[in-house]
Amino acid sequence: MKKALIVGIDAYKFSPLAGCVKDANAIAETLETNGDGSPNFSARVLTSDITEISSEMLSNAIADLFKGDAETALLFFAGHGIINQETNAGYIVSQDGKKGAWGMALSDILTLANQAYPRIKSTVIILDSCHSGFAGEVPALGNNNISALGNGVTILTGCHREGTTVEEHGHGLFTRLLLDGLNGSAANICGQITPASVYSHIDQILGVWEQRPIYKANVQTFVTLRQVPPKISLEILRRLPIYFPDAAYEFPLDPSFEPDRENIPEELRHIPVNENNTRVFKELQMCNRHGLVVPIKAEHMYYAAINSTGCKLTALGVHYRNLAKMKRI
Repeated sequence: MKKALIVGIDAYKFSPLAGCVKDANAIAETLETNGDGSPNFSARVLTSDITEISSEMLSNAIADLFKGDAETALLFFAGHGIINQETNAGYIVSQDGKKGAWGMALSDILTLANQAYPRIKSTVIILDSCHSGFAGEVPALGNNNISALGNGVTILTGCHREGTTVEEHGHGLFTRLLLDGLNGSAANICGQITPASVYSHIDQILGVWEQRPIYKANVQTFVTLRQVPPKISLEILRRLPIYFPDAAYEFPLDPSFEPDRENIPEELRHIPVNENNTRVFKELQMCNRHGLVVPIKAEHMYYAAINSTGCKLTALGVHYRNLAKMKRI
């Protein structure tokens, strides 16, 4: 079972926001199903256009998220965040937040997440709020580089502890990139999207002068946030050890693999097309498009066939060949 609490607050009296409710609804809609429409997270959504999200409501909802058993519990918050400089404590801010009672302390959220293990095997905390990179720090140690994440806890934030988050095009910048990643841009070859792959996707897009996302984790295995259709059919990936008996094997190609007989050199047109070879060639070309296979002594796979050279695995291809050989695909 995978469950998620999704919170978005725009309606602050002291400093209203514009994209957090939209962010929350979009995240919930995306996480509730996988790319094929199958169920994913069971989501509870709290947004300020529907109800007033007080400190009490926010605290109770987060506490409820970490009750009971679950494979994965996910908290997403979009709204204001603050660090109380007097106490060096970070908070996500509720609608009624004010000095002395800002909302819910990031340390309290982390305590609930840490205590939930192993009832909840994996916890993912995603915060699109200013100063959210404070999450996981141990202020008492006086070292901002030290985190206290329990087993199975992952934190992904829109900025570092001193940073601020921005809104653009109706979404928080961080959440817009997060949604892009969840919809497939952060997927691996098998279609799995993890917090680490989402972070990598966002990190590559945001420049050094923009808000910087933060990723912290204490995990033994990566959580799959969402599954989308694989870039290459799993059946094809499972055949890699057949096509490449060892990692350094060079698969031989010749003109019988290429079905085009109008555009190849005339002196090769007499060579019959082998239907089985063309089937294999299509699969190898697909692997080439996604960086698993490269032609040998040729710019394109077409010329590797026409010139009877061959193709070989890339480092990424070797990785997926090994996974297939170990029956992990």
